[in-house]
Amino acid sequence: MKVEIWSDVMCPFCYIGKRRFENALDTFDFKDKVEVEWKSFLLNPDLETNPDISIDQYLADKKGWTLDYAQKLNQQVTAMAADVGLTYNFDKAKVANSFKAHRFSHFAKKHHKGIEAEEVLFKAYFTDGKNIDDNNTLLELGQQIGLDATEIEQMLQHNTYAEEVKQDLMMAHNYGIQGVPFFVLDNKYAISGAQAPQVFEQTIAKAFAEWQQNNSKVQLETIEGATCSPDADC
Repeated sequence: MKVEIWSDVMCPFCYIGKRRFENALDTFDFKDKVEVEWKSFLLNPDLETNPDISIDQYLADKKGWTLDYAQKLNQQVTAMAADVGLTYNFDKAKVANSFKAHRFSHFAKKHHKGIEAEEVLFKAYFTDGKNIDDNNTLLELGQQIGLDATEIEQMLQHNTYAEEVKQDLMMAHNYGIQGVPFFVLDNKYAISGAQAPQVFEQTIAKAFAEWQQNNSKVQLETIEGATCSPDADC
């Protein structure tokens, strides 16, 4: 069964949702039959990378909030992240456009490292305070998960996988997705937001049961006799 997850690297609830979903999936008896694919979503496509301002200040300016209010909200999100074992350091986070990071994610997906790429990107942004719009940062992250440095450099230089990102954005538009994280299970059930683990557990189980029923092979009790087959001498 396939699960598609739309997210943006700069979305704090996406990292929390990722961990909650993974924790729920880990308790599922048939987790080895669940394929997870990450999809791109851009919360602010026109964002200009500016490592010189804080995330708190960026949010205050963008939303029209006071700096104090932005800081308090980020403190609340930091506490929420801590509940699932994540460390958020908003004081270190770099304001960065995420389009290049999404290209990197698609490149990693092609090399069967898509899930690993999402994890290192989230950690780089929220925990380590790295600029995810920087080529050297992406090169470092790629090597961490076993990707070839030369291929990463070529991908970054030639704007490769930009179309794949745009295709994900179009799919999100067609689904009517307006916020992330957004989970689509077996193209049939959807979960919006970093829901409680029980929501993920119940929905995974329900979607899988229906998927299994629709994709199970017919089991026949067969009485064997003389037959012809492509390999038989008849």
